[in-house]
Amino acid sequence: MKSERTEGTERTELAERTERTERTERTEDTATEAFVAHRNLLFTVAYEMLGSAADAEDVLQETWLRWAGVDLGTVRDRRAYLVRITTRQALSRLRTLGRRKESYVGSWLPEPLLTAPDVAEDAELADSVSMAMMLVLETLTPTERAVFVLRDVFDLPYDEIAEAVEKSPAAVRQIAHRARAHVAARRPRGTVSPTETRDALDAFQRAVETGDLQSLLDILAPDVVLLGDGGGVKKAVLRPIVGADKVARLLLGGLGKVAGAASLRPAQVNGYPALTLRLDGELDTVVAVRIDDGLITGFYAVRNPEKLSHMQQETALRR
Repeated sequence: MKSERTEGTERTELAERTERTERTERTEDTATEAFVAHRNLLFTVAYEMLGSAADAEDVLQETWLRWAGVDLGTVRDRRAYLVRITTRQALSRLRTLGRRKESYVGSWLPEPLLTAPDVAEDAELADSVSMAMMLVLETLTPTERAVFVLRDVFDLPYDEIAEAVEKSPAAVRQIAHRARAHVAARRPRGTVSPTETRDALDAFQRAVETGDLQSLLDILAPDVVLLGDGGGVKKAVLRPIVGADKVARLLLGGLGKVAGAASLRPAQVNGYPALTLRLDGELDTVVAVRIDDGLITGFYAVRNPEKLSHMQQETALRR
């Protein structure tokens, strides 16, 4: 028979194990709640840094794995800590993505997102994820892009950004200034409202559906650029097409060939109105535009099937 002392020791050990188990479960619950609460924010940070929803989802998985192993008792600001993990993972992924783009067939365009109406209501957020701005961000170095996104989009303090990118606050200020000047020189020249974009797309749709070349030329800037992304899987222009006449004739000719099976439909993409082209009812192409001074200066046609998966349901973005 067990002695009273042995039984007492076993009861104490059992109680301690039970307490440790309950404490671990509470910590896991708290970690999960914090991650879920900030998930949309973290996805937005990763997507703006990468331009790829698929890679942003992978970054979130990596962020969760690291977050799950953190001692929450040492974390003062959970949101800032999660953003820091996400930023570092995205920076690492961004460098890998850069090497992947070097061998990409044709132009590389950001992965389009079907966005909820509330994204358009936040003008700064919508502008930051617009296809035009995402392409501007592509011209920054990885660190410049991270600093610009965290400071100018999410308004994080310089000391938090410094921890995320592992630079000094003084260095981050200089990087932010350089990135801001770079973006300002390349972004659309004025603020473009969703209504202005929608009007331009409506005029474009009417012109291509009626085959009216002059009406199409009327809404194109003389130096309009068309970029196509087929990823080597679908046929697309391999190089930028520049000039209103060339772009207009290419669009009318291409759409004319599939007129019977094609339909253009409006959609909310990356915070702005856009068009989707469906062939025999199946999504084939997402068409976004850049507007400057009331004219279309950029067409972005994404056909790569691997980049169209986030057009099946709305993606929630948050700041």
